[in-house]
Amino acid sequence: MTPVPRPPRPSAFSNALTFGWRAVLKFRHVPEQLFDLVMTPIMFTLLFTFVFGGALAGSTGDYLQFLLPGILVQTVIFNSVYSGMGLSTDLGKGLFDRFRSLPIWPLAPFAGLMVGDILRHLIAGLIILGIGLVLGCRPPAGLPGVIGAFVLLLAIGFGTGWAFLVLGLLIRTPMTVMTLGFTVLFPLVFASNIMVQPDTMPGWLRAFVDRNPVSHMTTAMRDLMAGTASAGTILLALALPVAMTLVLAPVVLWLYRRER
Repeated sequence: MTPVPRPPRPSAFSNALTFGWRAVLKFRHVPEQLFDLVMTPIMFTLLFTFVFGGALAGSTGDYLQFLLPGILVQTVIFNSVYSGMGLSTDLGKGLFDRFRSLPIWPLAPFAGLMVGDILRHLIAGLIILGIGLVLGCRPPAGLPGVIGAFVLLLAIGFGTGWAFLVLGLLIRTPMTVMTLGFTVLFPLVFASNIMVQPDTMPGWLRAFVDRNPVSHMTTAMRDLMAGTASAGTILLALALPVAMTLVLAPVVLWLYRRER
């Protein structure tokens, strides 16, 4: 009897696409998960624009031009926490035990999580941009500047997401992942130039803000949307996301394999 040849093993790319489609289906079947991701940045945008805009910039319109790029960065960084929460939830349900038994590329489940993250970042970012346009924000660089800013934004989200995947693998309680993640992120986000210029801050705080990677990301976003970005500014904004990807992606794979 002639043995039946085994079908070819799916490629890593097709594995990643399959798990990416799983992430898309999550949005389709559980649309309410987007509520928290979208409502918080909307409230920050509206509250800071209309409550503090006049005091900080002289007018709400001028402040919105300054604030919007920073709110986009803040939204993506905060949304990255949900990477670790989703991974922790899947681990708690035993889904990754099943994934380990399949003949797939080991990083395919994480590729799916990243696809979900990029979709969240893109949806939330477009909503915030839409609100900004309705309120009167007009990026001086026009559509090319907005597209460049969003490419940078997705790269920031992709890079920072790895840190929370590590947390999701180490901590099996989603709420603990969220609490720890926001505890680390709040000082970084609010001690930055997202809300205000650091000129009036105390010297020690200004020194921290000027060196804060979140400030570099926000400055690059503002420059791209204004049409004044330089290669150095963009590279400085990408330094941390690229470093986190190079360092933490292998750590994620090692932690995942250690669970076997």
